[in-house]
Amino acid sequence: MAGYRKLGRTADQRKALIRNQVTALLYNGKIVTTEAKAKEIRKVAEGLIALAVKEKDNFETVKVTTRVARKDKDGKRVKEVVDGKKKTVYDNVEKEITKDMPSRVHARRQMMKVLYTVTEVPDTAAGRKRNTKTVSIADKLFTEIAPKYVDRKGGYTRIVKIGPRKGDAAMEVILELV
Repeated sequence: MAGYRKLGRTADQRKALIRNQVTALLYNGKIVTTEAKAKEIRKVAEGLIALAVKEKDNFETVKVTTRVARKDKDGKRVKEVVDGKKKTVYDNVEKEITKDMPSRVHARRQMMKVLYTVTEVPDTAAGRKRNTKTVSIADKLFTEIAPKYVDRKGGYTRIVKIGPRKGDAAMEVILELV
């Protein structure tokens, strides 16, 4: 007997399906799928959340000085003429950044093996590349999801049955974060 459900797919299709569904679950908070898929997705998702909870506070804040281009009121870079050439004007700015400790970097890489990156498209310019941004689900795990589950020892997801699907009567469920 196998230690996992094969879901009627080849190995690469099954892995892609699970990665896609886990990413959607962590990005949206809940998904609708079949019961067999939900049970497989739950295993992977709960492992990732447990990893994020364990490494949640394993970072240090560091002050760095960096050069940032000066911008005018329209958001364009300010340029000045030096020796007959236009050059961008830079300002030195101090920033506080978070620096991951080695075990948190390892945890982040383990997560990125499973998760896809999500591209957020604003509603106003749908279909356009402008103003789109990529969202790192690993960052979301560390900053938003893990702090909610610090006191829990497991059981981060819930499966709620919603009835058979119309086409093939497969049991549909809602898989959601608790």
